[in-house]
Amino acid sequence: MTAYQTMPFHLETERLILRPWAASDAADFCALLSERGKGTPTVEHIRTSMGELLTATATTGIALLPIQRRDEGDFIGYCGLIIGRSTLEEPEIAYELFQRAHGRGYATEAAGAVLDAAIATGRKRLWSTVGTWNTPSLRVLEKLGFERDHVSTEDNGEVVWLTRSLP
Repeated sequence: MTAYQTMPFHLETERLILRPWAASDAADFCALLSERGKGTPTVEHIRTSMGELLTATATTGIALLPIQRRDEGDFIGYCGLIIGRSTLEEPEIAYELFQRAHGRGYATEAAGAVLDAAIATGRKRLWSTVGTWNTPSLRVLEKLGFERDHVSTEDNGEVVWLTRSLP
């Protein structure tokens, strides 16, 4: 078992609620992933993926959480901590929002809440990996105090690795 506290799985900000996955999120999650332009996964595939996320959360104590707007109640994306290209001791912060939700500060607001949740677990550093082409995501991370560590070349292009020390 890890020496870290379990991340809170229900986070609230002024405009957003981040909470555990529900079966009702599957169709919205499919629609979000289809915006990547690489096809639309089936709802059944997404339900399986959501089950895997919930199992990983129970094992690791960290979570990728759906984001809904507080007033509207609609699903606009996800944000949370994952192992990704990193480790459980120094996880990655990850987020993705519907294009219709871009440019309104939601990613910064959600990622700020997840950053606070990561601090509460007792971790000392977070990572994030972002395609060099994704200037808006890089700006979000810079606003949250992440600094560029290095760039790697992967099959899908160049990736910037950023880190953030935690208090």
